[in-house]
This record gives sequence, structure tokens and C-alpha cells, in this order.
Amino acid sequence: MTTPTTLLPAEAAARLDQYTVIDVRTPGEYAGGHVPGAHNIPLDHLPAALPALKDAAARGDLLIVCASGNRSATACRELAEADIPAATLTGGTTAWAQQGHALHHPAGARTVWPMERQVRLAAGSLVVLGLAAGTRYRPARWLSAAIGAGLVFSATTNTCGMAAALAKLPHNQPRRADLTTTLKALRRG
Repeated sequence: MTTPTTLLPAEAAARLDQYTVIDVRTPGEYAGGHVPGAHNIPLDHLPAALPALKDAAARGDLLIVCASGNRSATACRELAEADIPAATLTGGTTAWAQQGHALHHPAGARTVWPMERQVRLAAGSLVVLGLAAGTRYRPARWLSAAIGAGLVFSATTNTCGMAAALAKLPHNQPRRADLTTTLKALRRG
């Protein structure tokens, strides 16, 4: 099993042309701006992409990117288990942009809110709904308590079940043709 490495944005930018960059965010997040040259393979589609990623890694280094570095670290661990070496971008596209590096914004791409913002909207709405419904039906307040407990669990485990559920929504799914085209491009190099 290989050991994933981490790269700071400045290190990655200095050698960007030497990497095959894989963005594991949802297609909507990717469309909102990504590291130039990045290919989009959402984290939940990574297992299907392993053969193409193995081919790409045989030709050169892989750099895995997400918004903050959490999903890319998860992807790097999955790739390491498949003996595919990869590095993760520390701080993700957020740190990349904050340090002054350009993000590519595809022309005409449909922009979707970042996953973190989607989670905040869903969690906040469910808490308010639970509290409002609790004024008429007292047990409905447990919905708010459950969401709060889920947020605490999410923070302590550095995972997010709500993000995993939201990623399944249609606006966060890759169009089949996009993923197929990406996988073909990675196999060919």
C-alpha cells in the first residue's frame, strides 16, 4: 500500500503541469471553479474510476483536490488501498484561491452551491422546522435535537452523512457522458 502525500498550494502550482489533477467534488462544485486542468471524478464515483486512475498514475503523478482537503484525503486513502500513489492538495481549492492561484470557470457551466453551504442550509432548515413544528406538536423538537447531535458527530469524526446524502441529489450528480469522457481521457493520457 502506498502512502499519500500532501502538497501546499504553492508547491502544487509550481509543478502543476507535472500532475494529472483529479477534483473529487460534486459536478456542481467543480463547475463553480476548479484547479486548471483538473478532471472531475466525484468521490462517490472513485471506485468505478480506479482502472483509469491506475493508468494515469502509471504515466505520472496524481494530485487529488476538493474544496478543503478532507474529501481529497479520503480519496487518497482509497487510492493508496488500491496501490495507486497520489498526493492531496492541502486546504483544497479554497486555499488554492486564497493564495492567489487562478481557478478555471467553464463557460456556460451551471454553478451549484459548495457542499458545505448546502449542508448548512439543509441542517439549519431542519432545525428551524423542528422548532416551529414543536410549538404545535412537542415531539417534533426531537428533529432539531437529532440534527444538532448529527452536527456534533460530524465535527468529531470529520465525516458528514448529510453531505453524502446531498451529494446524491440530481444537481450534484455528474452527467454520465461527462464521467465517461473523463475516464476515457485518463486512460489515454
